[in-house]
Amino acid sequence: MIAALPLEEEAVDVRPRTAGPWQTIVWNDPVNLMSYVSYVFRTYFGYTADRAEQLMLQVHRSGHAVVAEGAREQMELHVHAMHDYGLSATVREAPS
Repeated sequence: MIAALPLEEEAVDVRPRTAGPWQTIVWNDPVNLMSYVSYVFRTYFGYTADRAEQLMLQVHRSGHAVVAEGAREQMELHVHAMHDYGLSATVREAPS
C-alpha cells in the first residue's frame, strides 16, 4: 500500500502581474548635467519649466524621483525613452 503525503498549502499571489499603478523612476548619475535632465523632462513629458526643475532637483538631492505613474506598459515605454536620452531609469510598482 502506498501512503499519500499530505498536501502542503502554499501562499500564491493571485494578483494580475500588471496590477498597479506603476511608476517611472529616474535616478541620479554623475554624467548628465542638471540642465539637461530638466530639458528631458520638459521635452519628453511636457512638464513646465518649474515642474521639470523640481523633479530634477529631487533627482539630484534624493538620488531619484518619480517622474510618471500609470499603466505598466506606458511606464516601460517611458523608461526606454529615458535610456534613449541617456538617463538612468527603472519601473516599479507604486507602493500601496
